[in-house]
Amino acid sequence: MDDGSRLLTSPRVGPLLTTAVEHAGGVLGEWKLDHVDTNPEQSTTATYMAEVTWPWGQRSELLGVSARSGALSPTDRGAEIFADGTREVAVWLYPNDPDLPGLPRAAFADQLAEMFNAEGVLSHPVTAEELAVTMIGYRPRRRAVVEVVVRDSGETFFIKVLRARLFDDVLSKHRLLLDAGVPAPNVAFVTPDHLMVTRKLPGQSLAKALFDPGDPCTAEQLVAALDAMPEAVTQLERRPPWSDAVAHYAAMVTHAVPELGAKLQWAVENITAGLAGVPLGIEATHGDFHEGQIRVAGGGIVGVLDVDTIGPGRRADDLACLMAHLSTIQRMNPTQESKVRDLLARWVPVFDQRVDPVELRLRTAAVVISLATGPYRGQEPQWRDTTAVMVDSAVALVRQVI
Repeated sequence: MDDGSRLLTSPRVGPLLTTAVEHAGGVLGEWKLDHVDTNPEQSTTATYMAEVTWPWGQRSELLGVSARSGALSPTDRGAEIFADGTREVAVWLYPNDPDLPGLPRAAFADQLAEMFNAEGVLSHPVTAEELAVTMIGYRPRRRAVVEVVVRDSGETFFIKVLRARLFDDVLSKHRLLLDAGVPAPNVAFVTPDHLMVTRKLPGQSLAKALFDPGDPCTAEQLVAALDAMPEAVTQLERRPPWSDAVAHYAAMVTHAVPELGAKLQWAVENITAGLAGVPLGIEATHGDFHEGQIRVAGGGIVGVLDVDTIGPGRRADDLACLMAHLSTIQRMNPTQESKVRDLLARWVPVFDQRVDPVELRLRTAAVVISLATGPYRGQEPQWRDTTAVMVDSAVALVRQVI
């Protein structure tokens, strides 16, 4: 089925973008593909960086387009709908993402100043000029994270911009962990348009601390942080492990780089067969445990971020997620590569004592395949070569245990 990827990743999308910008009152200049998310045979969402001339002047804009193989979704109707032949597509101008109603407020300092002043969480009222606002991450139609720093005091907040259907669940998970004493981000306030504002945790991200002198933490501390999650987490809705969707992610990678299809098929078959007899886990798991989610200070762990995905599962899933991310960090210099290799060489044997080593490597390979969708999705430089290296890494992990 036509998922729209051929249209949205080719020059043929140009006339559609031109029409959409003209409808909004502008004139489209140069544009380029910025980000693409494809669910093979189902749907595609792409964003484009574009130079647009408006009646008041020229500005760089981010345009979003979603196409589906079937009918538009209810939230698609929150965007402008245009026809391309027999297909209807949803088009929006950032920050008016149809699935993230709070994004327009979170994206601009003047609206953030008004919001923070109304909530009374700061020591004094602020103006827009007193706030430093940085978009940390934006996944179109899924989520966004914005950092807000009060310039004079240094107070720092993070705003999670969430979809309506996920908001209550994410908020309740934060509160569950905080009530149990887990060092998750403290929720400062929430808003009716699905913004969750949290205070910055102490320490620094493990992703940065990895490259500082000395060990940022120990493998034992990483395992202990996971094991410290309360039993109540096991009663939450189960989130399928990454390995359950490995065939889906492999299809996404193959769609982008067809020549990797044979390697991916081999890996998927062996991962699936190797994990076929493994029962569902009943341990409290994080669900997306990697170096970007862990705060460290003084050689220990002081915080855990992004607890949206907690639920019952297997400890091997969390440790595999961390191993996969660490083994696929991009653009490191030789010194950094050596540091990460050394940490993995000392951490993995500890993980092997906590979980089954074969299961750990198969699940790690599955996560690597899921991460291999990233270079194409983000239109990174040399994304084909980077994707191939990641697939080879997954294959090597599988070969270690079969």
